[in-house]
Amino acid sequence: MEFTQLGRTGLKVSRLCLGTMNFGPLTDEQDSFAIMDKAHDLGINFFDTANVYGWKVGEGVTENIVGRWFAQGGGRRAKTIIATKVFGRMGDWPNQSGLSALHIREACEASLKRLHTDHIDLYQMHHVDRNAPWEEIWQAMEVLVGQGKVLYVGSSNFAGWQIAKAQEAARARHFMGLVSEQSLYSLNDRMIELEVIPACKDYGLGLIPWSPLSGGLLGGALQKIKEGRRARPDIQKEIKKKRPKLEAWERFCRAKGEAPAETALAWVLKNPVVTAPIIGPRTMDQLMGSLRALKIRFSKEELEKIHEIWPGPGGEAPEAYAW
Repeated sequence: MEFTQLGRTGLKVSRLCLGTMNFGPLTDEQDSFAIMDKAHDLGINFFDTANVYGWKVGEGVTENIVGRWFAQGGGRRAKTIIATKVFGRMGDWPNQSGLSALHIREACEASLKRLHTDHIDLYQMHHVDRNAPWEEIWQAMEVLVGQGKVLYVGSSNFAGWQIAKAQEAARARHFMGLVSEQSLYSLNDRMIELEVIPACKDYGLGLIPWSPLSGGLLGGALQKIKEGRRARPDIQKEIKKKRPKLEAWERFCRAKGEAPAETALAWVLKNPVVTAPIIGPRTMDQLMGSLRALKIRFSKEELEKIHEIWPGPGGEAPEAYAW
């Protein structure tokens, strides 16, 4: 396994981040445990979860699974950089969601309990809260850091200007602020190249792409249909809309001699701002396949061909749309 620093921090994390969103809803607890054990065997030390995963309001299904895995001992917690999130609705009362100081405090305590740990390595804001001022958010995070319950703070689904606003507010308080941003990023979803990636680069944030295979669209969707497998209804609509691109993409991957999923993951990994894309395996085979992405390299001509198939927004703003 390859390792890198998380943004501008001294923290070393694996180049692949194990996403746990499928644990509970799609992968049972026994198989989830096996996948996490295998991830450690492979050298993956960076795991991502969220208090809302499991999609049963207030239950923290996935965090509980990860916590019970930690509770087995054997150095599991000590070997893991655990990232979780706060923002989503955890109950029906008014302050059981968002980024108020009250919810940040209560959500953190609940996550610690579910995860069977005394600290969260990376505590990520799952979304921007336009109703919570940065003075309030950073004060709450400073308390958690001071108590040793949170080591680093990250964001997720932030716009570039929101990253800048957050960092300038943190700077005014002499606080480290954000160390990472978790964004939607894949060949099919390149909008963050305009402003989010430049903001991450400028402020020293590590980029943690989620859905690097665009929900499975880039993972050989057409080939799977030929094999008789059915895609989710939302993916079926995307396949119909983007069939020419997908045909060209899968043809390119066949010519390169690599599987589409690993090739798409390798393309995300080549961006120097990217710390670790999130892989969300439902099965052991999917976990093992992801490792191949670390070995795939592209020639200049291949990158140009990929860009023809999946063009981005034109580079960074404002040059992407102005002189």
